[in-house]
Amino acid sequence: MTAIAISGFFLLALLGMPLAFALGFSALAGMTAGDVEWAVFPQRMMYALNSFPLLAIPCFMVAGELMVEGGIMERLVTLANSLVGRVRGGLAHVTVLSSASLAAVSGTAVADATALSATMMPTMSKYYDRPFGAALIAAAANLGPIIPPSAAMIVYAYMAGPSVSVGALFMAGVVPGLILAAAMMAYASWYAHRHNYPPTGEAFSLRRFLTTLRSSLIVVAMPFLVIGGIVGGAFTATEGSAIAVIYALLIGLFVTRRVKLADLPGVLFRAAVTTGVVGALIAFASAVTYLLTIDMLPMHLADFVRGLTTDPLVFLLLIMALLVFVGMFLESNAAYIMLVPLLAPLAGSYGIDPIYFGFLFVLNLVIGMLTPPVGVLLFVVSSAAKVPMNSLTIAALPFIGLQFALLALCIAFPSLVTALPRALGY
Repeated sequence: MTAIAISGFFLLALLGMPLAFALGFSALAGMTAGDVEWAVFPQRMMYALNSFPLLAIPCFMVAGELMVEGGIMERLVTLANSLVGRVRGGLAHVTVLSSASLAAVSGTAVADATALSATMMPTMSKYYDRPFGAALIAAAANLGPIIPPSAAMIVYAYMAGPSVSVGALFMAGVVPGLILAAAMMAYASWYAHRHNYPPTGEAFSLRRFLTTLRSSLIVVAMPFLVIGGIVGGAFTATEGSAIAVIYALLIGLFVTRRVKLADLPGVLFRAAVTTGVVGALIAFASAVTYLLTIDMLPMHLADFVRGLTTDPLVFLLLIMALLVFVGMFLESNAAYIMLVPLLAPLAGSYGIDPIYFGFLFVLNLVIGMLTPPVGVLLFVVSSAAKVPMNSLTIAALPFIGLQFALLALCIAFPSLVTALPRALGY
């Protein structure tokens, strides 16, 4: 059954069928071959989707859309510009800082890439070459799933089971996310000096910065409220996502006054489309996971890997190499849903910290969103910024290298990932 389901999935995916439907049809084919009742199919789908933690995904999607619609993104850009806008490469620094701020609310890379392309690309194209500007936006958008909150981490924690805390995974991403942001800013500064790009914006003024901060304080407080409440135990990640929606809506209606009631159907529709894709993947993949369990594939895989090595570090390197390859060809949500139930228990059998392994898993597949041939962020930014795919891919290579360097750094120094969650009691 498993062989038919997996081979059927890859065949249908290569033929261009949407991944969710490829999973669904391959699951039906596997059930038919294994003489499993088709009634199991809808039962597994409903069981997979009937989850309170998964409600956080549509809520964070709506919060991100409201941030863009309500002009919150523009306030974040103005604040970042008042801080670093005048230095050489300052516009690139503003892009990275704005992305990090947006990441602290939206939790998704694609939404961040779309917002940054619309907000930053027109100005960046006046001072920088377009491929570099577009590549920076695509790379900076990858902070979305790394800096908490993160929709990818919610999906991972759900698929991995109760051994993985969403809050702990969120905290695991803070230090690596800040390191990545600093590394991209350093590279952008070097690139700007090398190409002699002129400084942009006004010279730094403490008074202007404090004035801008005061006017943006209610916006800046949003991620601290949401993430602080989740980490402090005041509410769950799902409840925090709902609070983020209410907060963003109130700011858009009464502070920036950019959101009108007539805009809400469009906001909800865009969030529903993205959520529907993730939900369909989870629902259909649950049937495939059921077939894997029947055929005891996790046990067979564990025996096979243990036959290769008993060293946890070697095992970790093998899995990371596998995920690099997977990330180049498979959409990340599908990879979480198909591989986490197999690999997370296997990592546990090697004594690897589940939070540490979960973060490395997420980070690896996040990088896959930037790597060709199926780098979804490249397609999103190429279309939004009107930059040819080949030029964008070449310009993105240094940023891809920085993100792989971060992955290697986290493998070499696990405390970068685990220190903060442990300090907070996870």
